[in-house]
This record gives sequence, structure tokens and C-alpha cells, in this order.
Amino acid sequence: MMQPVIFALDDRLANPGDTLPCAGHLDERAYSLGDHDFELPEGIDYDLVLTNAGEGILVTGMLSTHVVGVCDRCLERAEFDIDGEVDEYYLFEEPAGSAGDKDEDDEDDIDFQLVNPDGTLDLSLALQTTLVMETPFVVLCKPDCKGLCPVCGANLNEEDCGHAEQIRLERMGTSPFSALKDLKLDD
Repeated sequence: MMQPVIFALDDRLANPGDTLPCAGHLDERAYSLGDHDFELPEGIDYDLVLTNAGEGILVTGMLSTHVVGVCDRCLERAEFDIDGEVDEYYLFEEPAGSAGDKDEDDEDDIDFQLVNPDGTLDLSLALQTTLVMETPFVVLCKPDCKGLCPVCGANLNEEDCGHAEQIRLERMGTSPFSALKDLKLDD
């Protein structure tokens, strides 16, 4: 869970069309996604624009960070940068008819948060959503990572243990239909 990023609304966003820049740095050091743990050695930088859109505040901008994790193929250190677009809508009040009769299958629903009763926005959810959505599903140390040998566990990026050729030759000599050779078909 990301630390709160509270922004107090004031007269600078009082009228529809008013905009206000908002930039900063978060000293977040890590996050988890599924069974992956990631480090953020440089924290998170954000550069946002808040716009009064009439019924709420539209928050758009960029989030950037450097991420360190573990390669899914070879289990070595993997590093990548995230530069993601932040896009979140904070309504001043909940729309009529959305309090419980929301159709879960309606794909036209607009995703939104609510402005807090004290006139503040917590921008952390918008930033966290962007961070998670921009994190690759498969984390690799390099695009052509060869992974680990399924026989001996050697890192194939560092050495050729010889098992790859052995496995290839075994597969070539085996027909894909050989598993069916003992199948008994009764009439």
C-alpha cells in the first residue's frame, strides 16, 4: 500500500476549466504484485495536472520510477523503468443511481473516485494503479533471456551445459504420436 498523497482543493480549482499543476516525489521503496516483490531504489516521481471538469477533478499526468525485481526465466536481477500515464477522475459527489443498482456487466461505467468530504484528494490510488498497470506481466533481465536448464538448473545466459542439445535430439527422435502407441481401440 502506497503512502497517502493528500492534495487539498482550494480556490485555484474553484471553477470548471481551472487547472493546477502538481508534481512531487514519493520515497516509496518497494511494492508487490502477485507473488513478485519489486524494489524502487529511487522512489517515484510524478508530474500531474488537476483540472476542474465541472462535476469533479480530472487528474492526468505522468509517473516515473526505476524498478528492480527478479527475472522470471533465470531468477537473476532484472531492472526496468516505468513511465506511465496517470488518468483518474474524482467526482465531487456520487452520481445518482450508482449507490447500489450498478450493473456489474455494464462496460460503459466510468471509473472514478470521490473527493473526500474535507475537500481533499488522495492521489496515491491513481499513482498506485498506474504503477501496477505499467509493471510487465513477465519480468525479464533482458529480452532474449535463455532461462535455466530444465535438467541441471544452470543459467543458460552464462554457460552452455550441453543439455539443450541432448533434449533437442531426444525430441527429434520421438514422434508426437508415440504416446498413442499403446492405445487400445475397442469396437
